[in-house]
Amino acid sequence: MAFPSEFLDELKFRVGLVSTVSKYLKISRKGKEHQGLCPFHKEKTPSFTVNENKGFYHCFGCGAHGSIFDFVMEIDGITFPEAVEKLAHQAGMEIPKLNQFEQEKEKRLRLLADICELATTYFQKMLRDSRGTNALNYLTERGVNNETIEIFRLGFAPNDRDGFKKFSIHQGFGEDDLIEAGMLIKPDKSWANKNSYDRFRGRVIFPITNRRDQVVAFGGRVLQEGEPKYLNSPETPLFSKGRSLYGLYQVLRANRKRDKVIVVEGYMDVIMLHQAGFKGAVAPLGTALTEQQLIELWRVSPEPVFCFDGDAAGGRAARDHGPAAQEARGGAGAPLGLQQGGAAAAAQRPPRA
Repeated sequence: MAFPSEFLDELKFRVGLVSTVSKYLKISRKGKEHQGLCPFHKEKTPSFTVNENKGFYHCFGCGAHGSIFDFVMEIDGITFPEAVEKLAHQAGMEIPKLNQFEQEKEKRLRLLADICELATTYFQKMLRDSRGTNALNYLTERGVNNETIEIFRLGFAPNDRDGFKKFSIHQGFGEDDLIEAGMLIKPDKSWANKNSYDRFRGRVIFPITNRRDQVVAFGGRVLQEGEPKYLNSPETPLFSKGRSLYGLYQVLRANRKRDKVIVVEGYMDVIMLHQAGFKGAVAPLGTALTEQQLIELWRVSPEPVFCFDGDAAGGRAARDHGPAAQEARGGAGAPLGLQQGGAAAAAQRPPRA
């Protein structure tokens, strides 16, 4: 979402960098600047400076640097538009209305989000239906309790060719919209049956949310024999696999103090750690960590910990994710491989007090 530069300049002037920073931490004037303990890393001697005249903050300890918008994004773990909206509300300023193109784009995104929300409730209902017995048994056998199932909104996609398609069209959504949202697959011209069909069939469903807890995509684990074992939504206007982290919203809710964030391998690792009391776990979506995902991580925690299983898959994960993390942070956040069962074993131990 774009904002006029004149609006942003006026907003920065009204809220003030020093005033905004002082709401989060204690700073005191020192010459032309203000100084305090950095909120982005642990330190005993103040190295965090705020320069109102130049319009930026800078930490000589960890290198954190940016504008008032960067500060709010980092400290609250939110996006740029969300930071602008928050500051504008504090200043009593009305955000300029979107132009026609932007309005159409926002309308389209809301439609796709509505489809994903409808799918989530459908999958949740199917999990509690007689057809979802095996899926519910699978989750129960893995140790997932009912409260956790509700928190993560886990569900089940019946092994029907077009069960969700029929349901959603009956609710008033169009086939093309369902395809764009990633919920249907359109066969290519070589197929005899050219009718679109449900993407997720016969799978336990893991809704993937953004940082605002809006469902934007899904992951599905097959219950019976079949490939792939895990299937994710395709790239859509709502969802980019390389920018998303499973469990991010739950971490943001629980991690206001910027404590440790644990990067694990998969959905179940995140879920079981959360259930055990470790509410700071996230997982990439089947790919090596990208620069965008690392940026998301360091918005939430200054030193994310990489925790992979001690098996062959865990070794591959460490090789995939480790170099990107080390290169981006000069060695910080190096992978930690647990040899005794990884995240699953850690979930069996109570959290530290």
